[in-house]
Amino acid sequence: MKIKESISWSDFSKIDMRVGTVLRVADFPEARTPAYQLHIDFGAEVGVLKTSAQITSGYTKESLIGTQVVAVVNFPKKQIANFMSECLVLGAVHGKEVILLQPKSPTENGLKIS
Repeated sequence: MKIKESISWSDFSKIDMRVGTVLRVADFPEARTPAYQLHIDFGAEVGVLKTSAQITSGYTKESLIGTQVVAVVNFPKKQIANFMSECLVLGAVHGKEVILLQPKSPTENGLKIS
């Protein structure tokens, strides 16, 4: 896998990554690729944001509830089918398999990743 072009520290500092807890998970039958709709609590400063995630092959809806994840919270909103995605959950991708990035220990919702 080839490394992408370099970015500056200034570019990187614009990315707002935070820890959040998955509150709700729903099927997303309108998505072209199997996906879930997630509602994630990022604490008082950011609030609850929605996203869709193509993680149905590695995670059940029940296993995701209460799970802490890392997401980018400052991308523009994106329309996916009939759903507005407000953040991007991060994961390590191997083919179609996605392993969510998660804190090793319970962490306060909304903490910034740096």
